Amino acid sequence: MELAYIPSPSRGVLYLGPIPLRGYAFCIIIGVFIAVWLGNRRWVARGGQSGTVADIAVWAVPFGLVGGRLYHVITDYELYFSPGRDWVDAFKVWQGGLGIWGAIALGALGAWIGARRRGIPMPAYADAVAPGIALAQAMGRWGNWFNQELYGRETHLPWALHITSSEGGRVPGYYHPTFLYESLWCIGVAFLVMWADRRFKLGHGRAFALYVAAYCVGRGWIEYMRVDDAHHILGLRLNDWTALIVFLLAVTYMIVSSRLRPGREEIVEPLAADGPTEDTVASGGSAEGAETMDTGAGKPAASEPKAEPTDEPEPKATAEKTESATKKS
Repeated sequence: MELAYIPSPSRGVLYLGPIPLRGYAFCIIIGVFIAVWLGNRRWVARGGQSGTVADIAVWAVPFGLVGGRLYHVITDYELYFSPGRDWVDAFKVWQGGLGIWGAIALGALGAWIGARRRGIPMPAYADAVAPGIALAQAMGRWGNWFNQELYGRETHLPWALHITSSEGGRVPGYYHPTFLYESLWCIGVAFLVMWADRRFKLGHGRAFALYVAAYCVGRGWIEYMRVDDAHHILGLRLNDWTALIVFLLAVTYMIVSSRLRPGREEIVEPLAADGPTEDTVASGGSAEGAETMDTGAGKPAASEPKAEPTDEPEPKATAEKTESATKKS
């Protein structure tokens, strides 16, 4: 008899009348809100405007969801296109299956489009949102708990995950909760990036690269523990190879970037640095004009300038007085 274990939800969806409330979707949504909230705070601290992160996220999030699903469907195509499978299931995102590699790649493309429309340097934006993305991943992994998926090898440790479902080839039992391992790892990555960013003043995309590299390290050993079906290359799971390649690319970027562009960007959002505010534009004035009006109110007027001498003759009365004074002397 097991003394302790992590129970699995009896079901991953609740119904509010005809409306399904899916735990997987809630975890993704909460993760997005966390990423936008923290990213906004970091962006404002870097000198940007509040709300910019959310505006760009409108582009990044949909692109990321599409990219994550595409990566999953392409790398696990047999789940949807092999004999006896229904290809329509490829569109059922709520059933799980979002590849983080595709989500980050296509999400970055969406963020680049949004940043370009606002004239914002993409590396600076990526640095601001990097810890929030890690926390969003930490929250999103709990969606796998609701779906009873992506667990590890069998174990009898006190924190073993109790799988009760037998759907999709699952075998009920006690397994390593790899979803929990990855969630905790992502939280650690978020704090690592925030600490390193404050300590070393990371800029030009290096904070984001650190997040990518640190995540890949954890994903490598966690992926090795998983027992779900996956493609293997030279004895390693496909995601292990992906993590290794992406890790090397991230570290290379950090080294090259630190040599070519040391330090951190001084201005991350030109409009916030030297442009007029929306309220000022709406009032038809400028910040300088408003300051001049405020500082000039209530002050005494400057003295009138002295009249310039002219060549006109003096008035007659003045000339007579001058002549009389001359005779008396």
